Amino acid sequence: MTRPILYQYWGSSASWRVRWALAIKGIAHDVVAVDLRGGAQYRPDYVKRNPIGHVPGLEMDGRVLGESVAILEYLEDRHPEPPLYPQDPWLRARVRQVCEIVNAGIQPLQNLAATERHSNDPAEQAAFAAHFNARGLAALERLLRAIDEERGAVGRFAVGDELTAADLFVVPQVASARRFGVDLGASGRVLSAEAAARATRHAEGARPENQPDGPRLLTGPCPSEDPRTRR
Repeated sequence: MTRPILYQYWGSSASWRVRWALAIKGIAHDVVAVDLRGGAQYRPDYVKRNPIGHVPGLEMDGRVLGESVAILEYLEDRHPEPPLYPQDPWLRARVRQVCEIVNAGIQPLQNLAATERHSNDPAEQAAFAAHFNARGLAALERLLRAIDEERGAVGRFAVGDELTAADLFVVPQVASARRFGVDLGASGRVLSAEAAARATRHAEGARPENQPDGPRLLTGPCPSEDPRTRR
């Protein structure tokens, strides 16, 4: 059987989510770097893998799937152990809600396609992205506290006491918020979930700086120091 191939960019938060999930589920795979700095995501061969030109893309079972939410749910269906989504339908929906706040309500608004549309001024672009990070992290804090109230206990992770897909979205987004200088002083519940998730077995290997296409292979300004290049 052909090994899966993950098409990724080391500094992409969406790629971070998927490579973490692959590690958790023990799925051996190859990695192909897609250089967002050089515009490789818009080349015809890559656009065939993901029509909107985003990373990651996962080639698996003879087909290629794009978008991290779709990929994580496909991995869960194909490789259900260890699970990243609770069996309880309500908690499963809550995990998806956390994922969507990040995936739809925060992360796209920090990408260069959005910030450049807002302004040509880098300072204004950064302020725009920081605003939506702050807004989204505040919403996550309220949601995680509401989930705890429903359960009658403070969860160790974002949703309950087990690592879920929600944590794979929260951790990279908190990292982005820090890069934008967002004040996280009121995000205690989010930060406790982040700390618990980052202490789990596969978390360190999924981090951007530990990727083979990471900053040590690049010249010039490091994209991790310019949050606008994050995807």
